[in-house]
Amino acid sequence: MADMTSLENLYEFSNLYFSLPTPKFKRYLFNEIDFASKIIGILGQRGVGKTTLIRQIAQNYELPSSKMLYISADNITDSLSEIAKQFSAYGGKLLIIDEIHKADNFANELKIIYDFLDIKVIFSGSSALEMENSKVDLSRRVLFYELHSLSFREFLAIKFGFDLPILTLNDVLHNHQNLASDITKQMKSLEYFVLYKEFGAYPFFTEGELSYKLRLNEIINIILDSEVATIYNVDSNKINTIRKLLHLLCSSVPLELNIQNIAQSAAISRNTLYSYLYYLQKANLIEIIGGNFANKKLLNKPDKIYLENTNLYNILCSNKNIGSIRESFFVSQIKIAHDIKYAQKGDFIVDDKYTFEIGGKNKGFGQVKNIENSFVAADDMEVGFGNKIPLWLFGFLY
Repeated sequence: MADMTSLENLYEFSNLYFSLPTPKFKRYLFNEIDFASKIIGILGQRGVGKTTLIRQIAQNYELPSSKMLYISADNITDSLSEIAKQFSAYGGKLLIIDEIHKADNFANELKIIYDFLDIKVIFSGSSALEMENSKVDLSRRVLFYELHSLSFREFLAIKFGFDLPILTLNDVLHNHQNLASDITKQMKSLEYFVLYKEFGAYPFFTEGELSYKLRLNEIINIILDSEVATIYNVDSNKINTIRKLLHLLCSSVPLELNIQNIAQSAAISRNTLYSYLYYLQKANLIEIIGGNFANKKLLNKPDKIYLENTNLYNILCSNKNIGSIRESFFVSQIKIAHDIKYAQKGDFIVDDKYTFEIGGKNKGFGQVKNIENSFVAADDMEVGFGNKIPLWLFGFLY
C-alpha cells in the first residue's frame, strides 16, 4: 500500500507540476468539459497538449494545492487505487493521472476509485487506448473526451495572440466573404496559413521552430514503438512494417489509393494491412474516409486515406502532394464536429448535405456543377466569392 513517505514524494513532484506557468489560452475542448463528472478522461495523440489542458481543468476547480495530486503513471510503483486511497484518507479531492495507459490494469483501478472513493479524477491517455475492448466497462463511470491537433484558429491565438471566435460551418458557408474580409484586415491569412501547414498542428512549436521536425519525428517513433506496440501487442519487426506503411500512404495520392498495391509493397496480406490501418487511425496518425471498421476489421475498402494533419507530411513524405495536403487539412478541421464521407462527384460530402471540391485558387465548379449545396474550398485565396470559399477559413471551426 502507498505509505505517507511515498505520498510525500508524489506531492513533491505534483507541486512542481502545478508551479509550471499555465498558458492563458485554452484549447477548444476546455469549454466542452462537464466539470461535475466524477471521472474525466482526456484522450489524444502525444504532443497535442493533454498535460497542459488537464492542468487548466484542475485549476478551474479552485482547490488548494493540498487537495490536488498530479501523478504520471509511468513514474509510480504503487497501484492507482492504493495511491488514490491514501490521497483520499489525507483529505484529497482531485487526483490527476497523466499517461494512464502506462499503468497496470488501469480500467479496473478506475472502477475501484469510482465505486469506493469520494474523489474526482482527471486522466490523460493515448488516443490508441482500447477502451471499448476493456474487460471493465468504463462507459458509465468515465466521461471521455478526445483532444485533437491544433486548428488554424488555435495556432493563430498561440503564435500571434489573435483572439478570433470559433465559426460554425453555417457561418463559413453562407457568410465567408464578410468573415474572410474582416479576418484578413487583422492578419496575413495566407502567409500564416503556410506556417501552420508546416509547424502549426502541435503546441510545442512554441519551444522552437528549428527543432519542431525533430520533436515531431520523435513523437511518431514513441507512438509506434511504445504506445501502438504495447496497446496492440505488436512486436518490433512488425512496427517497422507499420512505419513503412506510413511512408507508403504518404506517397499515395488519395484518388489513386490501391489497397492491393500497398499491401504488396509492404509485403503483408490485405487483412494484416487492415489491422495496421486500424492501429494507425486509433493512434491519430492517419484518417480514413470510408471503409467502416467493425472489431478491427474493415467492412469494405477505404475510399481515401490521409495523414492526420498537414505537419506529418513534412516528416514522412519525400514527395509531398499538394492535393493530399489540402484535402488532409480540410478533413482534419471538419471531422471534429461534422460527419465527412467520400463523394462520387467532388471530393467530400459533409453531414450528408454539402458537397465539397478541394483545390487551388483556380479550381472551378466543373466536378460539382448542378449539385445542390456544392462548394469549392480553394487554397491560395484570401477572400472568396459565391460558393468558392478560402480553404484556410475552414481552420476556424474549432
